[in-house]
Amino acid sequence: MECSEVGIEAMNVYAGTACLDVRKLIDHRELDIARFNNLLMSEKTVALASEDPVTFAVNAAKPILDALSEEEKNSIEMLITCTESGIDFGKSISTYVHDHLGLNKNCRVFEVKQACYSGTVGLHNAANFILSNTSPGAKALVIAVDLCRFMVLGEEDVNEKDWAFSEPSGGAGAVAMLISNKPEIFRLDVGASGYYSYEVMDTCRPQPDSEAGNADISLMSYLDCCEQTFLQYQQRVDGANYAHTFDYLAFHTPFGGMVKGAHRSLMRKFAQQPPAQIEADYNQRVTPGLTYCQRIGNIMGGALYVSLAGVIEAGDFSTPRRIGCFAYGSGCCSEFYSGIVTEQGQARLKSLDIASHLDSRYQLSIEEYERSLRQNKDVRFGTQDVEVECPITDKIQQQQQLSPRLYLKRINNFHREYEFQ
Repeated sequence: MECSEVGIEAMNVYAGTACLDVRKLIDHRELDIARFNNLLMSEKTVALASEDPVTFAVNAAKPILDALSEEEKNSIEMLITCTESGIDFGKSISTYVHDHLGLNKNCRVFEVKQACYSGTVGLHNAANFILSNTSPGAKALVIAVDLCRFMVLGEEDVNEKDWAFSEPSGGAGAVAMLISNKPEIFRLDVGASGYYSYEVMDTCRPQPDSEAGNADISLMSYLDCCEQTFLQYQQRVDGANYAHTFDYLAFHTPFGGMVKGAHRSLMRKFAQQPPAQIEADYNQRVTPGLTYCQRIGNIMGGALYVSLAGVIEAGDFSTPRRIGCFAYGSGCCSEFYSGIVTEQGQARLKSLDIASHLDSRYQLSIEEYERSLRQNKDVRFGTQDVEVECPITDKIQQQQQLSPRLYLKRINNFHREYEFQ
């Protein structure tokens, strides 16, 4: 039987155990507050030493899998982890994730790396697998997971100028998406997609635990790709109109100000509306997608899907609505595509209560945050042996009375060992 519908059947956002007030960080670093108001952020998730891409990925996906029957769980035949925060040059984190989620061993597992575009690569690869109908009834699990683990090796690193651009906005988190022919949360408009790529050195990770780049080039590349991907979308979709085709818009969100600038640019080019009308349109169609991004920070490959989750939860879906999605990954690859959300899909996503999860995070003091930065060196890329001691995790688990979560406990001859706590 031909498969004609595909998309997200279930979805969850996981944003860790601890967070930091961004304004406190900006004041502590003595940064220009006028400039950083453009971030449009309030909090950011901080990855503790006991947390890594594996723990974030597993903790994001587990509530989805716990709601499935054994038969449904066994129908997952593909697991794609999407990350630029890998822990090994060869071994994919998907193997760890597959193990700790207890997935069927008759399952393809692999990893995608394409900067912040990785989550969209995973989504469309999974969708094409379902549409191919080579395994009728199969599902795919896609997990976009990334974290900014700032490394302090000496006092001089704290004031490194590159941090000024990324530390206040760099977050940590994962978005898990179950992809199937029953797209109850988000139904893809199959074939309605424009993509655009070229080589540019805007941002990169030349070393496993550090980032480099040019913020100005990155912004210009992002804006260029916004325009070019939508132009190709228009070529594929007759009558597509940026101002009227989409009830809501979800963007890859490094920080809110970047999204606001991109939307304003597109409205000027494609709608030619006056500034006041553009501002009203931004508030109506775009700001719902910033709700969770402003509390988590930039999680690279998962940032678009944090935005999408925010739109689905905050929007009006009393009748089916179309969402336009823009994905961007440095280097670069980008895509504009769309899909449909219904009231039933919104209700299903709301049942996971993402907002309460964010509220349950422990608010780090600046002193605790600085200690966590110094502990990051203990679990840096390439660590061979370590017992992971993270007192702040134990404190949080006891104080917050959190449900069991996976944490990193030790690294034994490069092999990472985890436990639910």
